[in-house]
Amino acid sequence: MDTRAQTTVVAVTTPLAATPTVRYRERLRVPLWWWLPGFGLAALIAVTVNRALHNAPNWVGFVVMAPLAVLVLLWLGRHTVSVTSADGVTELWIDDAHLPTGVIARSAVVPASAKSAALGRQLDPAAFVAHRGWVGPMVLVVLDDPDDPTPYWLFSSRHPDRVLAALAE
Repeated sequence: MDTRAQTTVVAVTTPLAATPTVRYRERLRVPLWWWLPGFGLAALIAVTVNRALHNAPNWVGFVVMAPLAVLVLLWLGRHTVSVTSADGVTELWIDDAHLPTGVIARSAVVPASAKSAALGRQLDPAAFVAHRGWVGPMVLVVLDDPDDPTPYWLFSSRHPDRVLAALAE
């Protein structure tokens, strides 16, 4: 008696999901002027390493620290904000987190002058926050979803009016 299970392979053809159209996309890179202090700090650390390692050539610290400075600055600027639309559903994406616009009750721009209060005494601990200190304004998106304990999303954007316009389309 054969106790092995038999497997049947069935080919199922389903229509492919529509490619999402990007209504708005923004990458929150670090400011250009950060690169000069970043390389200055890398050079300072390289000089310190060179002084500590007497037997190593002088260029070793610089070869290690310059690419490390580039990687750190690129890593800090990896944050993206986008609004996409596919199959009639518009979604707000903050990096890997996404939110369908159907659950958004209202939205507003938080100017740079009010950012301290929004991130301080007015901040709800259950809120989704994606803050970048080098970006001035923020966007506040209040949710109306009884199944979600998150009351609102608060995220940095250099062009919050464009984000709100893309969400409203």
